[in-house]
Amino acid sequence: QVQLAESGGRLVQAGGSLRLSCAFSGRSFDTYAMGWFRQAPGKERDFAAAISWGGATTYYQSSVKGRFTISRDNAKNTVYLQMNSLKPEDTAVYYCAAMYGSSLGLSPIDYDYWGQGTQVTVSS
Repeated sequence: QVQLAESGGRLVQAGGSLRLSCAFSGRSFDTYAMGWFRQAPGKERDFAAAISWGGATTYYQSSVKGRFTISRDNAKNTVYLQMNSLKPEDTAVYYCAAMYGSSLGLSPIDYDYWGQGTQVTVSS
């Protein structure tokens, strides 16, 4: 059974930066593509970024492209989301998710396992 644990969320001012981490355990990390999703109050869970199992391929939602960077360290079983130039509209609970296989998933239904989420709040 895969377990995911996010960390790094906090209150930050607009224009600031945060790095979220997600620790993976329970299976072979390098056989899973990883994604970050976010959910604002009263809204659906939306895709933010994804990375392939080897890290060679990434994909971003248009509103975060150029500001967010997803990366992974397969030796540490950890995926990261570096968030720069944060905006109040980035405020949400951020979830990491794992999808078995070589494809990249862009929808929540593509993913097999989820973490509990970490709160990111961006003040104006």
